[in-house]
Amino acid sequence: MSAERKIESQVSTMMAKELNGGSRGLHYEESLLWEKERSDHSGVDFPQVKNFKNRTGQTERGDIGLPQVSEPQVVRHFVRLSTLNYSIDSGFFPLGSCTMKHNPRLNERMARLPGFAHVHPLQPQQTIQGALRVMHDLQHWLATLTGLPGVCLSPAAGAHGELAGVMTIRRAHEQKGNAHKTVMLIPDSAHGTNPATAAMCGYTIRVIPTKETGRMSVEAFKEALGDGHDVAGMMVTNPNTCGLFEREIVEIADLLHKAGAYFYCDGANFNALVGRVRPADFGVDVMHINLHKTFSTPHGGGGPGSGPICVTNELAPYMPVPTVVKQGETYVLETEDMRPTTLGRLKGFHGQFGMHIRALAYMMSHGGDGLRQVSEDAVLNANYILSQLKDVYNVPFDGPCMHECLLTEKVQKEKGVSTLDIAKALVEYGFHPMTVYFPLVVQGAMLIEPTETESKDSLDRFIGVMRHIADMVETGQGDELHEYPRSTPRRRLDEVKAARFPKLRWTKE
Repeated sequence: MSAERKIESQVSTMMAKELNGGSRGLHYEESLLWEKERSDHSGVDFPQVKNFKNRTGQTERGDIGLPQVSEPQVVRHFVRLSTLNYSIDSGFFPLGSCTMKHNPRLNERMARLPGFAHVHPLQPQQTIQGALRVMHDLQHWLATLTGLPGVCLSPAAGAHGELAGVMTIRRAHEQKGNAHKTVMLIPDSAHGTNPATAAMCGYTIRVIPTKETGRMSVEAFKEALGDGHDVAGMMVTNPNTCGLFEREIVEIADLLHKAGAYFYCDGANFNALVGRVRPADFGVDVMHINLHKTFSTPHGGGGPGSGPICVTNELAPYMPVPTVVKQGETYVLETEDMRPTTLGRLKGFHGQFGMHIRALAYMMSHGGDGLRQVSEDAVLNANYILSQLKDVYNVPFDGPCMHECLLTEKVQKEKGVSTLDIAKALVEYGFHPMTVYFPLVVQGAMLIEPTETESKDSLDRFIGVMRHIADMVETGQGDELHEYPRSTPRRRLDEVKAARFPKLRWTKE
């Protein structure tokens, strides 16, 4: 039996068990807490305060509308809601360009040490030398991995890091008297936050069209650059959002620098390069890094993001404060007085310190060789999925991919099945769908990023389900997919209507 057929057989047996109720015994509907209200229930009952007098000068507050429920009702309600969450701890999370990887519990243990968990940002610096050393060591690791020696940890998320990076570029041009540089070059395959960030910083966006290969070409770049007089910089994600490495990026960076502009690299896909390639070596001047993607800190609802920036020595004087510097044996937070050319503070305090601890713990656990293997395994996993699905789904660009692979609906669309149908079918079979309809330059895109933390068994199960869906379409069962998912508490929703007319408040009927 071929490897593909063996996988399909194993997955078919597994899915048959699931669809016959094997994993749905505790699948229930959870009502709103207000709908559980009973007038004779109360989670807590405070005695009336004798001789109480309102001293605030404000109007006395009446009923604030909290539901009258008992403590067990409250606990069960929120525990049940928590079981409806889908996370990397409960299953495969193949969101392309999001790097939903395992969060090692060691990181959490380190972040909960009393000397870290209980510090306050207004403490005297001499009382938090250990915390400042963590930040200083993280700066060193990020500088070493990127080849960019200036590091600022304060940005609180990826898009915040983008803002910090582009503001640094803008500050540099201001200090050099380059008021004529008002244009930012951005490829059409870029993350949507890139043009938004550039516009927020006052730049006009000039789009670089990508080739049929999914990459920028030197010719297209030259056309967008023109004589370069008005170009302040370029924002590029490398590997790009098609999951491909920009092969001509060194020549493009050289041309950009000759025009007196800076290369901003969106670090969202650094997981494919960490430990193998230093962005500075292909011409990057400034980049942000998503600690919640590349370095395993909690992502999305699991915790705050963190988007440090790394810059060249040339740009370091202009990046935000504070950074942590070492003076003799003492660690101190750099101030605007110490670096008057800085663009200033980007936010209150010093960044998401809990994420700094987690990221450093991850780096030190792996070491340089381990981080290199992380990127190698991430790329290997993505190419394994690509190799197993390219005969049943359309692959828009030839050759291997980096850490994420891109498929499209083209084959299935000819038989009436869309990317959305495929995504909903994955929900039916217990998977969180991949990123859909992005990047926008590819019609019906399905962007799959397995990361390095998924085993071959979990990849094979995903591959088997994807092949099963493709087989349903091929054998004339595609109409069934329009009704998926069937076994979830909610079926197909009118997502457009939900986005345009959200119901944000519950009212008692």
